[in-house]
Amino acid sequence: MGKTHALSGALAWLGAVPLLSQERLIGDFAVSLSAEQVAAGAVVCAGAAILPDIDHHNGRIANTFGPITHGMCKWIGKLSGGHRQATHSILFAVAIGWAMDALATHYVYAWWACLFMIVGLGLRGVGLDFEGKEPQSALADCALAGIAVWLMHNLDMSFVGFAVTLGCLAHVAGDCLTPRGCPVLWPLPWRLDIPVIPVTDGKVERWVVAPVLSVGIAILAVRSVLGDVTTQWLTRG
Repeated sequence: MGKTHALSGALAWLGAVPLLSQERLIGDFAVSLSAEQVAAGAVVCAGAAILPDIDHHNGRIANTFGPITHGMCKWIGKLSGGHRQATHSILFAVAIGWAMDALATHYVYAWWACLFMIVGLGLRGVGLDFEGKEPQSALADCALAGIAVWLMHNLDMSFVGFAVTLGCLAHVAGDCLTPRGCPVLWPLPWRLDIPVIPVTDGKVERWVVAPVLSVGIAILAVRSVLGDVTTQWLTRG
């Protein structure tokens, strides 16, 4: 479900952050991130971890910003072949990450529009949203996402391609743990399924997966903070 996907995205990002600065691993693509960028990346990656469900007419994305996202998801679902088809693949994850990186680098206003949606999904996914009667709840979600984007607008977003791709891959990996699986090599029809989680939104997801992800996020977040503090103390002089 949406919350579990968002948590998995945030966890994947915090776990990957130390690797993103390693030039020996990723060469010229390596980036050094500030604490603000790490936090922004966690929100972006959490939102991107819900993004593959853009093919679901009644999923968390469809219900985030009212009729706008509902109509968008309905049409994308038709174009992609239905739920858990094209958008639940490695190709989609890489393509959407590349597209968001290109927008952030060359078309900043278009990027801010996309960031608004991704951040809105991330905040709603982790529970920072306003449930209730439409359109009031949708407008409140929009306002919260707008504030978050405004806080991020001066950040160097060179990391965004990593965050979006990683979030989408986290989503695909999570869905592969359910019986239906995902066509990870789309357009090939073969589906990968390792049914560790017998049913979505069931007891295993609610009482095992979600708490484990939450604890993991807390541990990695503390590690990131302590890592920065320790580095500053050692290099102070």
